[in-house]
Amino acid sequence: MDYPPNVKIIRIPCTGKVDALYLLKALEDGVDGVYAAGCEEGDCHFLVGNIRAKKRVGYVKSILKDLGINPGRVEMYNMSAADGPRFVQVAREFTARIKALGPSPVKTGKGSEPTEEVPEHAPESEGGEAAKQEERPAGGEPAQPAA
Repeated sequence: MDYPPNVKIIRIPCTGKVDALYLLKALEDGVDGVYAAGCEEGDCHFLVGNIRAKKRVGYVKSILKDLGINPGRVEMYNMSAADGPRFVQVAREFTARIKALGPSPVKTGKGSEPTEEVPEHAPESEGGEAAKQEERPAGGEPAQPAA
């Protein structure tokens, strides 16, 4: 699987174990974006873990919006554990989204940012994948999403 090198994978038994505090702590520690990748809805080995995670991600999004941070920096994706190509696609799309948003205001200390949601699937930029690889957010630092 060839997903972006700045995506850090943290494996847990079920996304139902993802707590809102973990997502917020990652952002506080300087991560520019974080997403949870869980089972397809209705197909969770632990029955409703992915539904719990989705609610928690939604809660974190509302907190971020209240704080003046774009809620698009946090996302929940559902996919089969056996679907590696889908994981790679999501990792690339989310990385492109975070690069478009630029460094987190938590990291830069610049205060708030526009809080409009970013579309889940950003349109392909001209130049294709090579152009995405060369993009840098404001400040020249690479955006750092975490999975």
